[in-house]
Amino acid sequence: MKNILTLNSISPVINDVFDTTYNVASDAEKPVGIILRSFKMQGYPLCPETIAVARAGAGVNNIPVDEYAEKGVVVFNTPGANANAVKELVVAALIMGARNIGDAIKWVDTLKGNGEETPKLVEKGKSQFVGSEIAGKTFGVIGLGAIGAQVANCALGLGMNVLGYDPFLSVNAALKLSRHVNVVRELDDVIKNSDFITIHIPYIASQNKGLINAGVIRKMKDGVTIINCARGELVDNADIIKATESGKVARYITDFPAEELIGVKNIICTPHIGASTTEAEDNCAEMAAKQLIDYIENGNIVNSVNYPACSMPRTTPCRLLVLHKNVANILSKITGTVGNAGVNIAHLSNQSKGNFAATMIDADADISDSVAKEIKGIDGVIKVRVIK
Repeated sequence: MKNILTLNSISPVINDVFDTTYNVASDAEKPVGIILRSFKMQGYPLCPETIAVARAGAGVNNIPVDEYAEKGVVVFNTPGANANAVKELVVAALIMGARNIGDAIKWVDTLKGNGEETPKLVEKGKSQFVGSEIAGKTFGVIGLGAIGAQVANCALGLGMNVLGYDPFLSVNAALKLSRHVNVVRELDDVIKNSDFITIHIPYIASQNKGLINAGVIRKMKDGVTIINCARGELVDNADIIKATESGKVARYITDFPAEELIGVKNIICTPHIGASTTEAEDNCAEMAAKQLIDYIENGNIVNSVNYPACSMPRTTPCRLLVLHKNVANILSKITGTVGNAGVNIAHLSNQSKGNFAATMIDADADISDSVAKEIKGIDGVIKVRVIK
């Protein structure tokens, strides 16, 4: 029986994914794998038996991915599984921002108790909430991954002109993007020319903390609306407050409330509900569970954030997976050790990602514990698994 630990409440669909050889529970001991959502794993006492952690969602800022890479623990996420849910919240934010719906609803609540006078008061006061239509406006999308691409395509359907920026646009993402999205080369092209701007990039503290700041905001159109359903840290809160107070930014709508943002005029906060739909939670849980199972049973690495994608169909009864540092000559040492043991390599895949790499070998004969131990002793090797 293989134990899987859940550190958050996870959709029950995982019970249909894991078979009876797995014990999935919130109190599972010595788990081979962990599934979580928002649980903060910094400082968590990871047991030696754990080989993988799967985040049922896209962001992994609650997981020490670099530390786990050094330990040979593969961290997975589920990109795209909640994309539709986030896209729909962005569309709602877009319309809320354009039509001043939030303030309008708050004002209507103040009319309670006016009885038959209510309709007259509504007609008299509604002019203060005149908004604008989004059709024909320019929508800037920063980041064209799974979510950004869906947002861009949807905005086209709403009659908007769409500018997209993503310096790391992958082939797969590009194929999902409408040809009518104007993909620009420079971030400034989005910043300077958009009536509405939405952010869909991962947060990396050393690279993009406070990406939207006073200097960037000065380049924007007067009266721009900014939507942030990616990560709160991507926007400098002090600068965005000043920008909304001056009118430079008409509205800032974020799914990441902070004390200083709550109750500020022209700032709308939603309680981090971008992926909070039943469908998204089911999709993320199912995807996380399947990736975890494939890694445990076959060593295949798909959608890892700290190790490279590395997978092959099983062609032999014995598979060797080696997680190691991405350094010169280590591959030849691994294959040489296998060959010196008289074992033929039927198929091999070696992939790298930054400082780390994975080597997968399908062998024509069993690889003994002594051979695995010898490979583990090679300088730069982090973890060795023999999967039968």
